Amino acid sequence: MATCEHLAAAPSDAEPAPPTDGCAECLAQHRRDWVKLRMCLSCGHIGCCDSSPGRHATTHFQDTSHPVMRSYEPGETWRWCYVDEVVS
Repeated sequence: MATCEHLAAAPSDAEPAPPTDGCAECLAQHRRDWVKLRMCLSCGHIGCCDSSPGRHATTHFQDTSHPVMRSYEPGETWRWCYVDEVVS
């Protein structure tokens, strides 16, 4: 797999902030229609994936420039760099 400096620098043991069971923006809108969840490895924000109506994980990257997220789904350990478009 390809790598990048953002993935190399991202923590591997990040925790959500604050702990949540869903997409922060969807929950604030009283919605639970996300498909999959993603966690920002810079700040712990939980957002929904691009297959979800809100696409809040990508919106979070666009708003903050935090480069790396990981899957927040049970059994999934992959990470994605928005800047370099690389998965690890």
